[in-house]
Amino acid sequence: MPIALFALAIASFGIGTTEFVIMGLLPEVAADLGVSIPSAGLLITGYAIGVVIGGPIIVLATSRLPRKITLVGLAMLFVIGNLFCAIAPTYGLLMAARVFTAFGHGAFFGISAVVAGTLVPRNQRAQAMALVFAGLTLANILGVPGGTALGQIAGWRSTFWAVVLIGLVSVAAIIAWVPSDRGASAPPSLMREFAVFKRLQVWLAMAVSVLAAAATFACFTYIAPILKTVTGLESHQITWVLLLFGVGITIGNLIGGRLADWKLMPTILGALTALIVVLAQFSYTSHSVVGACVSVFVWGCVMFILIAPLQMRVIECAGEAPNLASTLNQGAFNIGNAGGAWIGGLAITFGAGFDSLPLVGAALTVLALMIALLSWHLGRQPMAVASTG
Repeated sequence: MPIALFALAIASFGIGTTEFVIMGLLPEVAADLGVSIPSAGLLITGYAIGVVIGGPIIVLATSRLPRKITLVGLAMLFVIGNLFCAIAPTYGLLMAARVFTAFGHGAFFGISAVVAGTLVPRNQRAQAMALVFAGLTLANILGVPGGTALGQIAGWRSTFWAVVLIGLVSVAAIIAWVPSDRGASAPPSLMREFAVFKRLQVWLAMAVSVLAAAATFACFTYIAPILKTVTGLESHQITWVLLLFGVGITIGNLIGGRLADWKLMPTILGALTALIVVLAQFSYTSHSVVGACVSVFVWGCVMFILIAPLQMRVIECAGEAPNLASTLNQGAFNIGNAGGAWIGGLAITFGAGFDSLPLVGAALTVLALMIALLSWHLGRQPMAVASTG
């Protein structure tokens, strides 16, 4: 794989760390800024909103720029945003800095996925995208625990200073290693970017992304109380189970890239089917320590087998104008994350037990599978647009 992919992976590692590390630092942030922990938790929501809203705005604003220049600019936005987070004197300014940082998140992953696909032969495109997303998965294994520990020892601001350094390294790596746009004879057309949304296959692919993410987060948002009240684990033991999930998503991400380069739609359909089974049986295995640990690992693996294939599906369905569609698919994942957490909370409110949440996730995955089957069926028709079956 070209070294340019590692430059993009470094940036995705930093972005993934800054997105999720705040969850482990909520008590420190709340105490330092004089707000409640629920208020500090809104920093996570604010970031997600920034991803969804900011991605399309950034892509449209930079549509006529070369992709390498855009990636450098987005990496610099990430550095500046985290710098503002590190020095923010008040809760309001920290929230503003988090939203500002998030504006570049969706656009960076969307455009870097497109760039990754141009750096390798066609039969390695999904693997290239998976390598970029590997930075995000490693952030969950190394960046978030390491950043949390650093913040607890040296203060939460030290974590953001560390992320600033990672961002500067990524800027230098992108400048040095990512080649200029290949074969770009003319700037991308805004009209052409918008035209892809006339394609039903693009909407179907993004709907699968939303539902797949919602299926996982309807349950994973509440994984700590599941493991504590259903499985019977102590708080310090839950950390190790979450580490298993992180290892699973890293392995699954790499497997998904290889499988998607071999058979794209069969990989998506197979992974969705496996996710239904894993979530459904987790409702029962969550009552056993060994069963819960195995299920969480396999769950992480199967879920992230889907990520690179779904991103590649959207890009291929978008044809010659992939930037906006690819970026919006990142927003689709975030909408699914937030929506899944809400659906899971709603189920609890209406009396569902924690061990029933995996069944809620399985039901959402069934919907995703039905839409994916429809997309595959339409893609096999002679007059189908952007068939990638």
